[in-house]
Amino acid sequence: MPKITITNQHGVTLTEVELANTATLRLRGLLGRKALTMQQGLLILPCNSVHTFGMKFPIDVVYLNKKNQVIKIVDALKPTRMSGCLRASKVLELASGSAQINSIKKGDILSW
Repeated sequence: MPKITITNQHGVTLTEVELANTATLRLRGLLGRKALTMQQGLLILPCNSVHTFGMKFPIDVVYLNKKNQVIKIVDALKPTRMSGCLRASKVLELASGSAQINSIKKGDILSW
């Protein structure tokens, strides 16, 4: 999977974000992983909903609109759950607690 670096306007950087922009990569997602570090994540596009069926750890889910603005954050989505945001066009999946630790807030603009 290709890796990208994501930053916000506060200078916070996530350096190990994988890009899931094909059907196969979106389908696989984070399945099979044991955990994520606070610098790792998965950017899924296009996407406006996620599930954690088959996962072994909770994740933070950051929903982005077409302008890469954070429009919704779901903290610590547990395994076997679903979440969605109809206005979203992209989703950033992070380790549980990573959104807060990395100061990602609703309204932030992310770039990569």
